[in-house]
Amino acid sequence: MRSNLLKGALLAALLALGAGAQAAAPAKRAVELPPSADLAYELNAQQRGFGLKGEALIAWRSEDGKYEVNVEARVPLVGKLTEYRSHGTVDSYGLAPAEFYEKRYRKDATTTAFNRDAKSISFTDAKEPSALKGGEQDRASVTWQLASVARAAGEAKFKPGSEWSFVVAGRRDAEPWTFKVVKREKIQTAMGELDTVLVTREPRAEGKSEGVDIWLAPGQEWYPVKLRFRDDERETIEQTVTKITKK
Repeated sequence: MRSNLLKGALLAALLALGAGAQAAAPAKRAVELPPSADLAYELNAQQRGFGLKGEALIAWRSEDGKYEVNVEARVPLVGKLTEYRSHGTVDSYGLAPAEFYEKRYRKDATTTAFNRDAKSISFTDAKEPSALKGGEQDRASVTWQLASVARAAGEAKFKPGSEWSFVVAGRRDAEPWTFKVVKREKIQTAMGELDTVLVTREPRAEGKSEGVDIWLAPGQEWYPVKLRFRDDERETIEQTVTKITKK
């Protein structure tokens, strides 16, 4: 009798969890896209135990309900460390990627396609697609989605302790990323001292995804003026802004 009651309680709990998961809907948030700009950064990286210095460039464009972002990181003699490209439209969730291209040093290029008619996300490195529900980002667009949300929310809502979650597609799957606003911080750059808001995304407990630190500058259109990427191989890429050219 007691065993049957326990089984019934467990089944009810599982059904409740399933119902909650199905009921959860993607978050629609107000966004205000930053103006189009080219951003140049000085780059410091730790790759395979070696310290590397170079430069990174981000070309961000937003116009007529569309966006495009191209990211490159280079070091002398080695060449490109990373190259990301994302383009798409803007909908009620914010940035709506159509395609994401990623190329990392000594790794094959991959493409992630957001098939909105079929409501699926397909990956070069995975046989099975993921469901597309709305609001999903990729690894190049998510920084700009975050900046767009911050611009719309303002410092009164985008404040230390607040959390902002997105589903982010990478090379082979899509997973939830939660960014936490940590603190206001002044940083030194080639453009002088900048007042920033530090936002951090910690990797999952099982260590299969990368951590990201982003410093957004409210006084500079909420552009990402410093970024640090920490991947599961204990390698880091840090880039700090040297110049912003609005387009």
